[in-house]
Amino acid sequence: MNTPAATLKTLDEALAQLLGYAAPLAAPETVSTFDADRRVLARDAVSGLQVPPLDNSAMDGYALRCADVPAAGTVLPVSQRIPAGSTGTALAAGTAARIFTGAPVPAGADAVVMQEDCELRGDGRIQVRTAPTPGLAIRRAGEDVALGATVLARGTRLTPAALGLAASIGLAELTVARRPRVALFSTGDELVMPDEVPPAQMRPGAIYNSNRFFLRALLLRLGCEVSDLGIVPDRLDATTEALHSAAQGHDLVLTSGGVSVGEEDHVKPAVQALGRLELWQIAIKPGKPFAYGSLPGAAGAACHFIGLPGNPVSSLVTFLMLVRPFVLQLQGAARTAPTAVHLPAAFDWKRADRRREFLRARRNADGALELFPNQSSGVLTSVAWGDGLVDTPAGQPIARGDTVRFLPFEDLWG
Repeated sequence: MNTPAATLKTLDEALAQLLGYAAPLAAPETVSTFDADRRVLARDAVSGLQVPPLDNSAMDGYALRCADVPAAGTVLPVSQRIPAGSTGTALAAGTAARIFTGAPVPAGADAVVMQEDCELRGDGRIQVRTAPTPGLAIRRAGEDVALGATVLARGTRLTPAALGLAASIGLAELTVARRPRVALFSTGDELVMPDEVPPAQMRPGAIYNSNRFFLRALLLRLGCEVSDLGIVPDRLDATTEALHSAAQGHDLVLTSGGVSVGEEDHVKPAVQALGRLELWQIAIKPGKPFAYGSLPGAAGAACHFIGLPGNPVSSLVTFLMLVRPFVLQLQGAARTAPTAVHLPAAFDWKRADRRREFLRARRNADGALELFPNQSSGVLTSVAWGDGLVDTPAGQPIARGDTVRFLPFEDLWG
């Protein structure tokens, strides 16, 4: 018998409860800035210098005093040459300094005129074709980073740009959250691996284990250390033993399949026999079956347990909506929610469900969203074809031209 939608937890309720259990992991570590992409910063990155350290030239050209160029066409002698990486001397009145991008502006100069606006004459003097204004093409000391500024806050998930910023203030190493250790396995006698049986020799009822591939990839993108424990048979003793073994030395055990209430669904009784289980029926589509609990780990420590449904799209959606923010919070990430954009629908969706629904869609050439024609929870093609999910409130139909909430995969993937 199906659980009435009115008794199901909403996604927001389940997520809030789940995140309440996700205490950030202890024992942060120090890593090379080169190797810190996608890691979560565990300590503020504070600058011990200002960037740039001195006023410098924004382009190749000539540093001069504006007072010495009262009008376009003024001719000045060139008194010095200042390449990047060196410092010049104070600028003599009535002269210009040849200067290159990034080089410190000499004392006394208050503008840089780009070389295209100057003509170098045969006698070594320049004719300035424009009358400059003070501050022209000068990057001021500290305009990027001030001394003592926090350039990256604790909880920041590091990006390539963030690594460059850390390097710009001299940080060769960063203190980051420890990687969550995750044990991953699937349950189901019907599952086989692609390298075990070729398609022509598949036995009736067998399917390839696609979930194992995308779940492992998503966990790795989130910075986890993943122990892939393979496929567990549909037996209570095998499931119990797999869970007990997986909990040792891991922070999270993540399973796919077996979390419903059928006779061959052994995850629920196995977790209950070992530890604590909260089996949530969540009011989302696809992905209603979802389980959270804890298992006894090594040296008496508790290990988180999350069970995902077996249908591939259900497993993927519940991972993105629930496991992803959970894993990010384990690392102390300041932002765990995905970024939503609002786009027009290029489709009609009249089959409004009682549950909050996530429809696979992609942007067309006009920037509107098109739906994959088959939204079944078993059709993984819909995810590979799409570039995001339309987040549809319960009971809400969609008409062509309506503005909808869209979650791009480019953000959700990691």
